[in-house]
Amino acid sequence: MTRLEQLQQFLKDDPSDPFNVYALALEYQKSNQEEAIRLFDELLINHSDYLPTYYTAGKLFASTGEVQKATTIFEHGIAKAREQQQHKTVRELQSALNELLFESE
Repeated sequence: MTRLEQLQQFLKDDPSDPFNVYALALEYQKSNQEEAIRLFDELLINHSDYLPTYYTAGKLFASTGEVQKATTIFEHGIAKAREQQQHKTVRELQSALNELLFESE
């Protein structure tokens, strides 16, 4: 069983666990960017409290030239991290947002 197949099985076994969707999205980033994007969008909609999504999804959308979507993702992630009092995550997302805005000027 390949890593991809294993992650697909984990998701099938427990579709309610956001980590399973996240891990599969990360794996798809290597081979199928469209599927990775679909999974990150799913996470942002269905598991909006899962903070790891915001940094990785923001970076992915920025790399595809979707600067406005990446900006929005980082901003929402910062708000969610503040709600959850995850100060390190706030700093990481703010840094990524600042970098994106600087590069897009």
